[in-house]
Amino acid sequence: MQILNIENERQSISNVQVGENVKIFKFVNLYGCTIGDNTKIGSFVEIQKGAIIGKNCKISSHTFICEGVRIGDGVFVGHNVSFINDLLPRAVNADGSMQTESDWQLVETIVEERASIGTGATILGGVRIGKNAVIGAGAVVTKDVPDNAVVVGNPARIIRFLA
Repeated sequence: MQILNIENERQSISNVQVGENVKIFKFVNLYGCTIGDNTKIGSFVEIQKGAIIGKNCKISSHTFICEGVRIGDGVFVGHNVSFINDLLPRAVNADGSMQTESDWQLVETIVEERASIGTGATILGGVRIGKNAVIGAGAVVTKDVPDNAVVVGNPARIIRFLA
């Protein structure tokens, strides 16, 4: 893997490990993350520090992948998908002081191999999306999704399993 350390007006890439044949489109913010071979990152995507994207993934435009998210190989992430890593977000502490990194607990999220996440889905922190699972467009995933499950709705519920 190569280490990129580039910043310009259209794209911010800082301390990112990038595999071979990775395609990153314009207007992308990447910092402190890892991106596997042959992955495509669409425009207006942000991937934060510590996030890991596997090989042969497609991350569509306007998607937000926060710290603590691990995406396996061959995963499709649709447009405008948001991941969440804090189950009780607050701007300030009880005394009114601004929160810092030490004031909240990172919650990890795992997306396993060959899963597909539809446009506009929201993935809450601490869940596992199983291998080959399909998350419907606009779904809000609040709990683990088993391997091969198809889920839709808010909150997301299983409607069937793939063969």
